[in-house]
Amino acid sequence: MSCFGSSMEEQSIPMLFVIAFILLPSAFTAIDTIFVNQEIKDGNTLVSEEKMFELGFFSPGRSKNRYLGIWYHKISYGTVVWVANRETPITDRSGKLKLSRQGNLVILSGANTMIWSSNSTTPMGSDNPVMVLVMQLLDTGNLVVWNDNKIIWQSFDYPGDTILPGQKVGKDLLTGLQRFLTSWKSPNDPSIGSYRAIHDTNGFPQTLTWRGDVLVGRFGPWNGLGFSGFPIERENKIYSTKFVMNEKEIYHAYELKSSVVQRIVLTWDGKTLFLQWIERIREWFVYTEGHEDSCDRFSICGPYGICSINKHPPCTCMQGFEPRNPKEWEASDWISGCVRKKPLNCGNDNGDKDGFWKIARVKVPDTRRSWYNVSMTLADCEMACKSNCSCTGYSSLDIRNGGSGCLMWLDELLDTREYDVNHDIYIRMATSELEGLLNSQSDLNKKKRKIMVVILTSSGASLIFILFIVACASRKIKRPLDHTIRRAKWNVHDEKNARLQMEHLDDLQFFSLYEVAKATSSFSVSNKIGEGGFGPVYMGVLEDGRKIAVKRLSETSQQGLDEFKNEVICIAKLQHRNLVKLLGYCIHQKELILIYEYMANKSLDWFLFDDAKSWMLSWPQRFSIIQGIARGVLYLHQDSRLQIIHRDLKVGNILLDNDMNPKISDFGLARKFVGHDTTDNTKKVVGTYGYISPEYAMHGRFSIKSDVFSFGVLVLEIISGMKNTEFSHGDHSDNLLGHAWRLYREGRSIELTSASLHATYVIFEVLRSIHVALLCVQHHAEDRPTMLSVLLMLVSEGALPEPKQPAFFNEESRRELESLPSVDKAMITIVYAR
Repeated sequence: MSCFGSSMEEQSIPMLFVIAFILLPSAFTAIDTIFVNQEIKDGNTLVSEEKMFELGFFSPGRSKNRYLGIWYHKISYGTVVWVANRETPITDRSGKLKLSRQGNLVILSGANTMIWSSNSTTPMGSDNPVMVLVMQLLDTGNLVVWNDNKIIWQSFDYPGDTILPGQKVGKDLLTGLQRFLTSWKSPNDPSIGSYRAIHDTNGFPQTLTWRGDVLVGRFGPWNGLGFSGFPIERENKIYSTKFVMNEKEIYHAYELKSSVVQRIVLTWDGKTLFLQWIERIREWFVYTEGHEDSCDRFSICGPYGICSINKHPPCTCMQGFEPRNPKEWEASDWISGCVRKKPLNCGNDNGDKDGFWKIARVKVPDTRRSWYNVSMTLADCEMACKSNCSCTGYSSLDIRNGGSGCLMWLDELLDTREYDVNHDIYIRMATSELEGLLNSQSDLNKKKRKIMVVILTSSGASLIFILFIVACASRKIKRPLDHTIRRAKWNVHDEKNARLQMEHLDDLQFFSLYEVAKATSSFSVSNKIGEGGFGPVYMGVLEDGRKIAVKRLSETSQQGLDEFKNEVICIAKLQHRNLVKLLGYCIHQKELILIYEYMANKSLDWFLFDDAKSWMLSWPQRFSIIQGIARGVLYLHQDSRLQIIHRDLKVGNILLDNDMNPKISDFGLARKFVGHDTTDNTKKVVGTYGYISPEYAMHGRFSIKSDVFSFGVLVLEIISGMKNTEFSHGDHSDNLLGHAWRLYREGRSIELTSASLHATYVIFEVLRSIHVALLCVQHHAEDRPTMLSVLLMLVSEGALPEPKQPAFFNEESRRELESLPSVDKAMITIVYAR
């Protein structure tokens, strides 16, 4: 064990150890330390006390050059986190590392030629003869040089492409030391590459990513909860982020809350990745990515432009502004940005004053030309901005508890984007322009109210007329009332479809009805591969040879324009390997058609609930499918910009590609949520009986935890090969959830496993999957884990919390469910009958 510990805090060296070392210099050497004039030769290494990290010489990738570096020892051997001689490689194996009497780390090669030096020195006065210099590799991954009880140099002060927990990124205001990330030149070359990420302290601090001299990305300033423009973790139990700003230093760092292993890497091609080690699969998992979409490109919309990933095109001018160069703007070249429609009044003698227009929920603009005061209120900030003619806008520094502090911009507003967080900015505007905007907003509200009155009035008259016609028709031809109303609704599709076609759907290809009909042999019965709540699904082949799946809205469908539009808008903006890919759409008079990539292996239920085909799904395949679905749902909830609650997860909506990879489909019932608003209510409960969570079925309250419940049901069905709603047992009347709970309490969970898996299953994985599924289907939503926790529990080996009783739905509870006024009985019944 090392006598110097594993912390960056100041520690003293025990005197007995020092005396022993002086008296017996060759008796021993601690595994994680070297002393003055000792050396580490190429081929030898140091290992930290708990064997987490290792230091030595290595060659990256296909390179034959030798570098001194630090890498993981206990896990992921060879994953390098720090390199000393990045710019001065050694071409042979003659390298060695020494600690000089001056406290300097040096790398020598050949005939003692110095290749690299730490430039860390300390005076060796004769008045302190027992002072000992020591180099130690800590379990944090930090390489330190101790002078008695003080650190005089540490590798954490000189990061490469990796940041580890506890490592600071920022600036020491006393010494001027700047700690920032620099990418490798390539996976085979650790020399300084094109990208660097710097915590910029000009104005209010923020993190900027540069490619050479070009600013390519920006994490906005700290807002009390996180960095503006970076996803704020709502239930983060893995790490915490710290931001410190005082007269001595400005920096941010993150600390782990659990035993997981994480690192942040600036890759050689400019990506900022938050990576987490998953022991079960022995791989690094991309926990989140710093820059994910086109709006993350720095100032893509130019000055006073605002970017929104949910709009097409993504760039618009702020209220009160217009494109500086309209022709460029129309050609999708927005870099020149926008200019004011009316000049400001500040500094004029006309007595008129400027006002402010609020833009809600944004990533705030670039703060390099800003001024801030942490003690001012928002009202004080407005007054300060109004009295300074250079001020173009202001905002709160800290968005917690209603906001506090003052942040003022003193130049053009760059790199603003819409974002799902409660951070608002107030833009300076001429009073005349502001009055016009307020009047326009008031007129718009009045117009909306008038339209609503007209709609309600005309709808009432139309409904009376329709009911009259229906009543007459039903007497003559005995047509059911509900079918007549559906036909009446269908007849108004033409006008609505025409309006939908005018919307911006630039991300998707438009297919003509002729193209779709030709691809599907005029919707031939022989091409039909399935039937869903939306309508029939056909296999087709385009002229270029691509196979497609075609979903065609049927006249009898309970879904319609709203679900069609919802699916188009949602899935067109979602890209993930575990989500089905929407290729295009077709709108023609009454026809609403969606075109998807073709899934050769159809849906999961085609295999799972068939006695013959279920044997084709081995346990490794099923476990991989479970993990893939979890990754897809996690993306919907947390990593996608839209943040989606699916609301209809079930085995029939899990498609399988050629390699049996799962793809989540059918987003007709999906709902977006914003920021922390992860719960919503509805008076119309739609979905699939057997997968609906109790709070949704009984109270119309849905959330991300509703999807977690559905996922838990999915897992139990995948393991057992039985449908939750059709399960029966001779000894009790519980459904599949109740049966799984009984077996778990009796220590017999393995009996839930399908007979088709007995030759291939891994007991530990099966039992853990059942345990996680039971955590997902607990009765109360607040007891269920998030999908991030679910995924981590599935692939790790740590202890799991005990599940509470699940929500049971037997035949009796089904009758009770369908008696609730909030439930869409037609939807539940139709979906249940599939």
